[in-house]
Amino acid sequence: MKLSRRTRGAAALAGAASIALLATACSTGGDSGGDGEDITLTVTTFGTFGYEELYEEYEAANPGIKIEATNIDTGGNARTDAFTKIAAGSGLSDIVAVEEGWLGAIMEVSDQFVDLRDHGIEDRKSDWVDWKYEQATDAEGRVIGYGTDIGPEGICYNGPALAAAGLPTDRESVAGLLEGDWAHFFDVGRQYQQATGKAWFDHSGFVWNAMVNQMPEGYYTSDGELNVKDNADLKANFELLGAAVDDGLSAAQTAWDWNGGKSFVDGTFATFVCPGWMLGVVQGQVEAGGGDASTGWDFADVFPGGAGNWGGAFLSIPQTSKHQEEAAKLADWLTQPEQQVKQSAAAGNFPSTVEAQETLAADATPNEFFNGAPTGAILADRAQGITAQFKGPDDSVIQENVFGPPLQKLDRGEVSVEEAWNEALSLLDELVG
Repeated sequence: MKLSRRTRGAAALAGAASIALLATACSTGGDSGGDGEDITLTVTTFGTFGYEELYEEYEAANPGIKIEATNIDTGGNARTDAFTKIAAGSGLSDIVAVEEGWLGAIMEVSDQFVDLRDHGIEDRKSDWVDWKYEQATDAEGRVIGYGTDIGPEGICYNGPALAAAGLPTDRESVAGLLEGDWAHFFDVGRQYQQATGKAWFDHSGFVWNAMVNQMPEGYYTSDGELNVKDNADLKANFELLGAAVDDGLSAAQTAWDWNGGKSFVDGTFATFVCPGWMLGVVQGQVEAGGGDASTGWDFADVFPGGAGNWGGAFLSIPQTSKHQEEAAKLADWLTQPEQQVKQSAAAGNFPSTVEAQETLAADATPNEFFNGAPTGAILADRAQGITAQFKGPDDSVIQENVFGPPLQKLDRGEVSVEEAWNEALSLLDELVG
């Protein structure tokens, strides 16, 4: 097995969290799969995939197949879990969900995953948007992932919060209000903050990620070179965000916490960057915080700076799986257009297959939780013009562990913008090199 220095570094970030994950995650194998015996397929996902009913449907249609599913809370923890097990040489499930942000690191050990061309994936190549299929293809032409969703972005907003500031609240007017670049988005946020005394967005980390994802080249150049130091455009965006934070636009929330969801309910902030998969997160947080559809969250067909993609995932099969053929059949089925439409209905995820995208665009089904917004149709519109950004092996490490801590300090007023930038560069040297 080949493990690069950077991959070892990413795995080393596991810390104590990886020990807990190893104690709870499914192990490879299941039943022996001999003649006449049932087969247990293990699947590890993260976040909100919306697969629960699909698992039941597949088991009902395939007697003898039992699915044991593990869901890890976040993509970052799923990365830690995967690389800890890759380093150990065992423990991976039969199917492993891989997040776009750490796909580049997986590509450095792509020989540890099944080449899905051996299971007919080339016959489905035209099912996906071109760049999604290409993302899962390594330098030797091996395809190691069935594409699940992509992450076109719109703006989630709280209607009652905007109304309190005298701003429009209907989706079309909000889209018109926010149309423009990030500087304009922050200027509207300043109007909101001055009128209400409250924050405009939840925390700067997610906003920063969205800004970086829109750049032609992010933390890496298109040919795979690190692209952070001496990157004038990246620093300019950082300073733009920093000025917004200095003006009180960030609620300084903790990522993936939001005060147990209460901050989505009590008006702590008014807007939230929303790739499709985040819609399920918002609903879950509102409900955890004691709210419901009447809390007033909505979804607008607009995003600062234009089209952008955040996230999306793949289903991969490790070489260590004892049931590679059966796992490939399940992963193939889960990513068919019909199932992607069902996944979207269950979790808000936006499909990566063209047919499923077209279905959602045509149906324009109202999402009752988001004030009847046709979320699928909006996401189909937001997906237009997306260009996949190259994600290098430590992309997610840079986002979460290099820029994450200084941005949190910036949110809390503990450092200046320049100090936060310099701390990020120091962490880059320490964690990535």
